[in-house]
Amino acid sequence: MKPFFRFALVILSAVNIAHANPPASEKPKELDGVGITEKLGESVSIQDLVFKNEDGQEVPFSTYFQTKKPVILTLAYYSCPALCGIVLNALTDGMKGMDWTAGNQFQVVNVSIDPRETPELAKEKKENYVRALGKPEAAAGWHFLTGQENQIKTLASQVGFGYRYDENKKEFAHGAGIFVLTPEGKVSRVLYGIQYRPTDLKLALLEASSGKIGTIIDRIVLFCYSYDPQLRKYSMVFTRVLQAGALLTTLVLGLYLFLFWRKQRRTPAT
Repeated sequence: MKPFFRFALVILSAVNIAHANPPASEKPKELDGVGITEKLGESVSIQDLVFKNEDGQEVPFSTYFQTKKPVILTLAYYSCPALCGIVLNALTDGMKGMDWTAGNQFQVVNVSIDPRETPELAKEKKENYVRALGKPEAAAGWHFLTGQENQIKTLASQVGFGYRYDENKKEFAHGAGIFVLTPEGKVSRVLYGIQYRPTDLKLALLEASSGKIGTIIDRIVLFCYSYDPQLRKYSMVFTRVLQAGALLTTLVLGLYLFLFWRKQRRTPAT
């Protein structure tokens, strides 16, 4: 099979896996257990997991939640010939379009699903992606980890990321998606596919933080949008827009009346 067609087949199959989990009878045998299962609200045992950072230091997974900020989690191995790089590139593009930066409003953590990979390779990938992002300050908030197989499998299972090693191809089969975790380590949202809009990333992070990050305008925007599981993106809710508009009008009118009455009280009678 020509490389181009093989590459296209990998992408199409992975996207399909990510968007739906068909009955086991419809899946090829080599894809058993592969896919993304939403486990919204489920907790990750962040206190029990330990990985190595890009400098080769053993770091408790809980370290990345100590800032009390939401975390974007990706599970991608660094030597992946196709899909993992596409997912990380898509995340990079999405973060480029945001006015937020990793390390300030949120953390980004990538964990390699291949236990054979080394911190040296992780460091190289980090440098490449931070450079591609164009925000050097993001290096403090974008982490590339490696780890032992049991730790990787535990994390993947807890967030609902199913993958499998193909002995024939010497590659991992897996879906395409990223996970947004709350500051407490709970799964808040799963974003699927190989494209992540800046708006979706920002709203997912706002949602995961319960509106504790961002400005009042960001919170109003979150109120007006809701995640659509069918479209797999955030969409505007018209009734909420009307409610927000009515509330804003009431506040502006109330402020005007307050200032008007105060002025009237200060004006001496003639």
